[in-house]
Amino acid sequence: MSEEHTQHCGLIAVLGAPNAGKSTLVNALVGQKVAIVSPKAQTTRVRLLGVALEGDTQLLLVDTPGIFEPKRRFDRAMVASAWGGAEGADLLALVVDAKSGLGPKVTDIAEAIAARPEPKYLILNKVDLADKAKLLVHAEKLNGLVAFDETFFVSASTGDGLPELKRALAGRMPEGPWHYPEDQVSDATERSLAAEVTREQLYLQLHAELPYASAVETEKYEERSDGSVEIHQQILVERPTQRAIVLGKGGARIKEIGARARAELSALMERPVHLYLHVKVREDWAESREVYRDLGLDWVE
Repeated sequence: MSEEHTQHCGLIAVLGAPNAGKSTLVNALVGQKVAIVSPKAQTTRVRLLGVALEGDTQLLLVDTPGIFEPKRRFDRAMVASAWGGAEGADLLALVVDAKSGLGPKVTDIAEAIAARPEPKYLILNKVDLADKAKLLVHAEKLNGLVAFDETFFVSASTGDGLPELKRALAGRMPEGPWHYPEDQVSDATERSLAAEVTREQLYLQLHAELPYASAVETEKYEERSDGSVEIHQQILVERPTQRAIVLGKGGARIKEIGARARAELSALMERPVHLYLHVKVREDWAESREVYRDLGLDWVE
């Protein structure tokens, strides 16, 4: 007779300031890439769910945009998306860049979650790069602001401390059936994943030249009869000068962005991908309800 196992499943809100390494952590816990990553702050724009397994427990990890002081409507929508990701969570995980230390953004978030009833974990990330003498100081200060149930010192990029963290997260999840099939790692559709992968290449290849003045829309996503996928995307920028930057000399930059995005999408989807990119100047894209809807952000006043 086979032994019956009780399943557990719970929602974990991964919160933190921009560039704390939340997406890298979620990817590492899931075991494969589900969220785009770049050295730039505010890379994550919308809530994304990563699905990780630990024994009989399914961990639903909500990777949220970094929480910062919003200045534009688009900023406010991203911050609203981050706090929205914490609603209904079984546990709040505050991720802190241990290398950068504690700034006002981190303490503001800590103070904001202090009175919330959910269990809370403090995760000091990037310990491989941090000043070891300051790690305990950071942990002490934050535990003075919030009654964290546990504190972890990890490096999402090297994997240090992640097995212990994953086991501890699983141990706090309530009993209940899994919400997703065993082989599903994210709630993102392939259509939205395609836009995110191209946006990641914009960040990685253009660096400071085009920080947040762009968006990627997937206009057409069609499966061909041979099993391959045809994807047409529009890269929105605010000014003609930005369009020239994305295109590059003789179209070299847009070709490189497309080539790298295509290669990654083919690997992720495990089939050939035909990717076609077009750059369009649209000064008001950050004020367009249609763009917000396509990006999965709520319109905020």
